[in-house]
Amino acid sequence: MTKEEIVAKAKEYIALEKDSAFRAEIEKLIADADANLAELEDRFYRSLEFGTGGLRGVIGGGYNRMNTFVINNATQGLANYIIKTFPEKAAKGQLSAVVAYDSRRYSDVFAEATALIFAANGFKTYLFTGLRPTPELSFAIRRLGCDTGVVVTASHNPPQYNGYKAYWNDGAQVIEPHDVGIIDEVNSVSSVKTISKEDAIAQGKLVLIDKEIDEPYWAMAKAQLFRPELIKEKAGEVKIVYTPLHGTGAMHVEKVLGDLGLKVITVPEQREPDGTFRTVEKPNPEEAPALKMAVELAEKEKADVVMATDPDADRFGSAVPSKDGKYVLISGNQMGVLLTDYIITSRKELGKMPANPAMIRSIVTSPMVDKIAAKNGIYLSECLTGFKWIANDMATFEKTGAHQYIFGFEESYGYNVETDVRDKDGVSAAAMCAEMTLYWRSKGKSLLERLTELYAEYGYFEDRAISKNFPGSSGVETMKKIMSSLREKGLSSLGGKRVEKIRDVQTSVTFDPAKPAEKTAISLPKSNVLQFFLEGGSVVSARPSGTEPKIKFYINASVSSAAGLDAAKEEAGKLCAAIEAEINAILDSTK
Repeated sequence: MTKEEIVAKAKEYIALEKDSAFRAEIEKLIADADANLAELEDRFYRSLEFGTGGLRGVIGGGYNRMNTFVINNATQGLANYIIKTFPEKAAKGQLSAVVAYDSRRYSDVFAEATALIFAANGFKTYLFTGLRPTPELSFAIRRLGCDTGVVVTASHNPPQYNGYKAYWNDGAQVIEPHDVGIIDEVNSVSSVKTISKEDAIAQGKLVLIDKEIDEPYWAMAKAQLFRPELIKEKAGEVKIVYTPLHGTGAMHVEKVLGDLGLKVITVPEQREPDGTFRTVEKPNPEEAPALKMAVELAEKEKADVVMATDPDADRFGSAVPSKDGKYVLISGNQMGVLLTDYIITSRKELGKMPANPAMIRSIVTSPMVDKIAAKNGIYLSECLTGFKWIANDMATFEKTGAHQYIFGFEESYGYNVETDVRDKDGVSAAAMCAEMTLYWRSKGKSLLERLTELYAEYGYFEDRAISKNFPGSSGVETMKKIMSSLREKGLSSLGGKRVEKIRDVQTSVTFDPAKPAEKTAISLPKSNVLQFFLEGGSVVSARPSGTEPKIKFYINASVSSAAGLDAAKEEAGKLCAAIEAEINAILDSTK
């Protein structure tokens, strides 16, 4: 884009943006456009698009930022699409929507604006009176029978971000063709309808909600548990330290676990909502620094388990003490493996295994669960990254009746143990983890000891993730070049292991790089993902993020050693390190 084109877009935005603070940001930048050209270009070289989690971006003025203009346009486009999709309901004034928000800056402002635009378009719109978790929004859509829903959140991103997740009437985030259809409507919005809050309430188009959804949601989370009598009997034996990381989780996790009789000690400095997330660099339970204060409190309290949820409480992280008393972080894949094992064990022990049981994982999640599922006669479905695809498979099972869903998860700390929520749920995961901890404790085992038993039975698996940011328009092109180069040149080996198969989800094929002409079709929806399957069972995946300006590589190393578990761990560590070095060399070559 030329300077003139950028400035023209900036002036166009100023004329359209109703929020004075966001307008002032751009006015200040264009006052010295030469000095601020790179910043202006980043704000206007594109408009935010729906990715794996909807809209997500840095808060600020501009088409490529999260602000009232972008929110208003997105909501009007979403409303237009819903009206066109359900014309009979629209004509009868029967459309409805529900809106929730988390603790981030502007979340309440964006949520109210969203609700009022829905109301102005004739939707009966439910708005939570205060911040609520993303899984409760999904639950509310199904509970209230809404046609759509929105939660304003940027999940675990740094504090400068906010986002907007759009949901369909099944309680899941929108997928194709709806996502493309909504984008088309958003791009063609010429005017935005709105209404005052007072008028919307008076006309019955805006309904404020809280306990009428909270209470059934809490009951649902507790109803998923297998052994309430064990919890009642043994609850006093387990001490839990919990952090909501300044987000939405405290009220719900404390309530659900407290009702079960469990002692929950919440990190006081991180209990209250705070959009600046002042005690952490990033409120991401996937990263050790975010759990530092919780682990320190756990050491002081001699807690049995550390639990954490991200700001919108859809992700769940944990740590447990080893025999020497030091707390070990449980990775997303490890917790998924433990929950898989516990759910299968419990259903079998209690006679609650349904006919044709199935579980779902994303394609970048550890294949260790495949082995557990296969041994126990559980159908394992793979899907694209993003919990909306797990929800899509859940819905397919229901429609066809071919399988009964029992569990789904992805490596990025997302778990779903129920069907009432069609997204990952950190609150229900916390409750199930608490019960699982008590169960294995009653058998004389810790979670780490049970995990070690599973490694001994199924082989050792180690997982690492590598990500690199590529901000701005130049970053988008750089990521495209990296993926294009990997497709064109391929990789014949990684970490000294031969690549036996390449799965290119973008072109919907798999093939042996030694026989590139012999391709086999795959049925996954198209996505910009490349996977390299290595001899020995390890998998390396490359994927640009759908919500952030970064490219991600996932290493799922699998090692079985006749010399024992320690030898397998050492071998896996060396393999991961070698693969990581090769990937970093690929990324460094883009400088």
